[in-house]
Amino acid sequence: MNGESLKDRVPPHNTEAEAATLGAILLDPEALGRVLVYLRSDDFYRNANARIFQAILNLSERAEEIDIITVTQELRAEGALDNVGGSGYVSSLTGAVPTSANVEYYARIVKESSLRRKLLRVSNEIIATIYDDTRESRKVVEEAERRIFDIADNQHTESFRKAKDIVQETVEAIERLYKTKDSYTGVPSGFPDLDNMLSGFQDSELIIIGARPSVGKTALALTMAAHMAIHQHIPVGFFTAEMSNMALMQRLIASEARIGSQTIRTGMLKPSDFKSLTDAAGLIYESPLWINDTPNIPLLDLRAQARRMVAQQGIRVLFVDYITLITSENTELPRHEQVAEISRSLKALARELRVPIIALSQLTRDSEGKRPSLASIRESGSIEQDADVVIFLHRERGSERTGDEHPSVVETELVVAKQRNGPVGTVKIAFVPKYTKFESLRQEPV
Repeated sequence: MNGESLKDRVPPHNTEAEAATLGAILLDPEALGRVLVYLRSDDFYRNANARIFQAILNLSERAEEIDIITVTQELRAEGALDNVGGSGYVSSLTGAVPTSANVEYYARIVKESSLRRKLLRVSNEIIATIYDDTRESRKVVEEAERRIFDIADNQHTESFRKAKDIVQETVEAIERLYKTKDSYTGVPSGFPDLDNMLSGFQDSELIIIGARPSVGKTALALTMAAHMAIHQHIPVGFFTAEMSNMALMQRLIASEARIGSQTIRTGMLKPSDFKSLTDAAGLIYESPLWINDTPNIPLLDLRAQARRMVAQQGIRVLFVDYITLITSENTELPRHEQVAEISRSLKALARELRVPIIALSQLTRDSEGKRPSLASIRESGSIEQDADVVIFLHRERGSERTGDEHPSVVETELVVAKQRNGPVGTVKIAFVPKYTKFESLRQEPV
């Protein structure tokens, strides 16, 4: 089909369904509640129908009666009666439908046409930006993705629900938890004491993990990601702006195979190491783990990639290593304002995608050797404001211990300094430097 024929086509609409929806409401005003689950005034294609629907909404907001006479009077008071076709058109609407029983069916037809028109409008605007040479191509792509995702996310309006329906689903969920013995409502981190405090990482939340350099932020994030993806088969997305995907994979294999990281880096493997390495590589190969190692990844690219991961791969949790290595879109702003923009964007992205985002952050130099606090987060105070959960990685110097049967173990604290919807406190875990991984203190590392 050529461009001229597309241009001349009438946008998707169904005026019969629009008239039937309005007629059903005029016959039975209580049908308005069912219609509002799907429709707003701008969902109507014909302007007259949109004005009539808005008049009905105005009456409803004032708790006034809704019928042909009151709607006609409302339109007359607004000076819109003649524009909609006069009182004759309003009266004719009740003849378009015999009963209000099928009003939701009519409303869904109207909504379907409205969605197609919005998609058509956005598509035309995207085409216009494509021909605008002043716009960067990657920004055009990111904006196009965002706007299309917005249409998809906003196609349903939540309705109130009766308690009996909710309680039935709740009891079924409790039964599933009983059968699986899973006490967490969110994605488990792999550290039972931390999960008991947080009930797992919750959807739509921004979780910040902060520490000074070389304390183990990446190791902790990778340990959590490995538990989720390899051992729980939960799809995980991992953005690493600091390490290459090869270096990250070497660390992951060392951790899972329990072979020293230095041994793998130097290739000084023993014959007995190869079975452990092969078994670990097989587990990782089968795991739903996706890695992006773009250095200094632009914020808009991160958002676009995250949307694709969730939409195409069903990602349930995202890691970002780390927040201050993301490149802001507004590079001319002061650094603290750039970080504030990145923080707000990550929080908005978590809510948009309905997955937890776990972002790593550096702490200020002043916090070296001290127990960190929320004021220790580097670059911007907006990070602590935007975050739903803030966890600090902390250990005292000289806390390493050794043994004949175990590798060196460093006792480390996870300090939950902020939890918007739960308690705060401290959890102790073990860092095993030889394998560059963390483990729970509930079981001794082997």
